[in-house]
Amino acid sequence: MFRLFDDAHYDVMAHWKSAMVVTSAFLIPGLIVFAFRGLNSSIEFTGGTLIQVHAVDESIQSGTLRSALAAQGLSGTEIQTFGAPNEFVIRARLDPRADVSEETTQETEQTVRQALSAAFSPEAFEIVRTEAVGPKVGSELRERATLALLLAFGATFLVLWFRYEWRFGFAAVVASIHDIVTTLAFVSYLNLEISLMVVAALLTLIGYSLNDTIVTFDRVRENIKKTKRGEYFYHVLNRSINETLPRTILTSGTTFGAVLALLILGGSVIRPFAWVMAFGIFTGTFSSIFIASPILLGVERRWPSDAVKVMKPGERPVPATT
Repeated sequence: MFRLFDDAHYDVMAHWKSAMVVTSAFLIPGLIVFAFRGLNSSIEFTGGTLIQVHAVDESIQSGTLRSALAAQGLSGTEIQTFGAPNEFVIRARLDPRADVSEETTQETEQTVRQALSAAFSPEAFEIVRTEAVGPKVGSELRERATLALLLAFGATFLVLWFRYEWRFGFAAVVASIHDIVTTLAFVSYLNLEISLMVVAALLTLIGYSLNDTIVTFDRVRENIKKTKRGEYFYHVLNRSINETLPRTILTSGTTFGAVLALLILGGSVIRPFAWVMAFGIFTGTFSSIFIASPILLGVERRWPSDAVKVMKPGERPVPATT
């Protein structure tokens, strides 16, 4: 069977410094943007205004409503049918940083009315009710989500520690943290709206990144057991990465293809989820090769084990024997 990179012999570990430079060049400006602008949270996190609309014109649908509101700058609105096909509930907000109040509710209703009047005739719709709504996701739920995330990292560290060794767990957790931070920087660059779907994408890419890293570390452990006496750990890591490279490329490629279809053919509601997933696949693959393995090598240099031979800092690797 045809396999991509079936007999690869790339010196991947030699490029870890360049990879760190690329990561830093992408990450640091993104964190600066995040610090000054913050995240663009959705109504689910900030609250907003609920407006019930009765459509007299049968041509008014969820898609046309969303387009009309987006034309007036009301992007990221939630639109749902309510009871009947011509009854819609719109959740919108003018400024994500503004507190929900009677004044902001009236301003939002006026903007929605103007947007719908510009897209349709004023007689084509009727605003039935308007009220302020709080965020779906409260501070308690956010705190619990953060705690769950920390517990997941802790459990991952412990599983890898007991299955392999604490060095492997530490490297895998650091690589996953790298993926989360770089994805947040990516979200800041594009100013994507943070909704519950985007949070789900972040949690998904954590699992994806960890799985990719564990596959590589599994091969590292196997190669350590059958390594030649005196072989450098540097070469063991290189060989393990090259042996798992076909699986990594095929898995990442097919997953990215599915996400790319969502990105191109999906609507505006699902597009932020697809953007985060697409970048997460890239950074998860990148970190499993260029972040996790170099960190594991660095930990071995600092706290060497008896299983492998570790080069001293600054020592040049001798060519690996085949």
